[in-house]
Amino acid sequence: MKIQEICNLLNATVLAGQELLDREVFSACASDLMSDILSYVKNQTILLTGLTNAHVIKMAEFLEVTAIVFVGGRMPADEVVDMARNMGIAVLATQYTMYEACGRLYSAGLPGCTRES
Repeated sequence: MKIQEICNLLNATVLAGQELLDREVFSACASDLMSDILSYVKNQTILLTGLTNAHVIKMAEFLEVTAIVFVGGRMPADEVVDMARNMGIAVLATQYTMYEACGRLYSAGLPGCTRES
């Protein structure tokens, strides 16, 4: 699924990475716990989170996350968005709760990440 499709499904605002909307995403991970993000995220994943700090961006870069969706109407600071932009990570924001955003993506056929054994 392309980031543009995700943006449409979540009625999301693009905060950074307008030029990256054609990128393909193969799975989604949703969490506010860094330990879960480390356990589940794979390459070409979209991360849904309510955390809006710089640590999320650094973690996303380390894990090669394709895009981040901030859920529940939460908006990161401009510095956080700029950091993601500089790292080549698309950033979206949606008013949907994490539960509702995940349900919409799953219903549209985007699978979730599973823990690697």
